[in-house]
Amino acid sequence: MYTRRQLSWRLQGRRLSGDSMVKRMLERLLVTGGAGFIGSNFIRLLLRERPGVRVVNLDALTYSGNLENLADVQDDPRYAFVRGDVCDAALLGDVLDGCDAVVHFAAESHVDRSIIDSGPFVRSNVLGTQTLLDACRRAGVQRFCHVSTDEVYGSLALDGDDAFTETTPLSPNSPYSASKAASDLLVRAAHETFGLDVVITRCSNNFGPYQLPEKVIPLFVTNLLEDKPVPLYGDGRNVRDWIHVLDHCRAVLAVLERGRPGEVYNIGGDNERSNLELTQMLLDIMGKDDSFIQRVADRPGHDLRYAMDAGKLRRELGWRPRQSAWPAGLDETVAWYAEHPGWWRRAKSGEYRTYYEQQYGRREALPA
Repeated sequence: MYTRRQLSWRLQGRRLSGDSMVKRMLERLLVTGGAGFIGSNFIRLLLRERPGVRVVNLDALTYSGNLENLADVQDDPRYAFVRGDVCDAALLGDVLDGCDAVVHFAAESHVDRSIIDSGPFVRSNVLGTQTLLDACRRAGVQRFCHVSTDEVYGSLALDGDDAFTETTPLSPNSPYSASKAASDLLVRAAHETFGLDVVITRCSNNFGPYQLPEKVIPLFVTNLLEDKPVPLYGDGRNVRDWIHVLDHCRAVLAVLERGRPGEVYNIGGDNERSNLELTQMLLDIMGKDDSFIQRVADRPGHDLRYAMDAGKLRRELGWRPRQSAWPAGLDETVAWYAEHPGWWRRAKSGEYRTYYEQQYGRREALPA
């Protein structure tokens, strides 16, 4: 972690001039929520595939932020971490100085937690997004890429074959999805009212490495690795479209670099599975039988089915999923958790939070 002066020094460098929007946008980039599951995978992809980029990772390190996710890049001279809140306008002014673009992952994202207490979701997802948008306008940021979710569209019928498009009306059904829909509308308003160059992505369910084991796939996999039952909601008929996190990250990068200002782009893996089908596949991969299924009461307001039409993204930007197909993608994900028991055991126990103190506790923090 860096002081304001150290951060300025680490990110110093000339601004590019001319018409090269891609180079100009990716010269210096702020990623919010970069210590989370998707954000950390995006930062790693960015540093690997865009050697000229410099990245500031702003993360509040709440329960879902884990710096172990980026331990392999923490000493990269192109990368800087700042612990902070997207609701802190003064801090945003500092970290945005010299940044050409923002990729906004930071959000409270677990539906079950939003049902218990929606307050943190409104604060982080709505107020945090608005504070960040205002700071970007003041700083002259050239592009704002807002990462959203398919859940803002609501629910589809189980027996249908239709899919959400970018013109599907927003109809969120949980406090989480309502807060994300509100943030999407604030981003749209910043474009329409103030002319801020924004793009919005809405993605289906992600899977892959470094996902916190409160989400269904890592929860089920790690439970089975410990010979524990897996809790299946209701009758298990609810359907989700699954995409590998790296396919999602490549789509976000494509939209960031080449998406049309003010546009929404759906991202999906074209990989619909019921929760029961997913559970059966995981049991088969891990050599377990149905006795490991524990039926639990269904979630209130549980959306029946999500399906994404990503045709616009394919047509305009040439994106295609590479790693989302099952069973190969699911096999690889199960293998990752089996090969990294230390990571998920620390994540399940909360011990991963001590990593921050061990790594950064004796370093000078940003002034209050």
